[in-house]
Amino acid sequence: MKKALSVLVVVSLFALKTAAQCSLCTKTAQQLGEKPALGLNQGILYLMMMPFIIVAFIGYKWWKSNRG
Repeated sequence: MKKALSVLVVVSLFALKTAAQCSLCTKTAQQLGEKPALGLNQGILYLMMMPFIIVAFIGYKWWKSNRG
């Protein structure tokens, strides 16, 4: 379990460095400027990570309840 958690943390850290904008969002962000574009990109990454965190939490609770 500790290994899976550490892998999840490492993957999450790398996901923060990726560009998460589609072509339409990229064009909009270019018009906004650098700082608002960074905020837009971070918002997209936040929205992307939430379903993964929720599914991981539910999976962990299910695994823990069936384990013991």
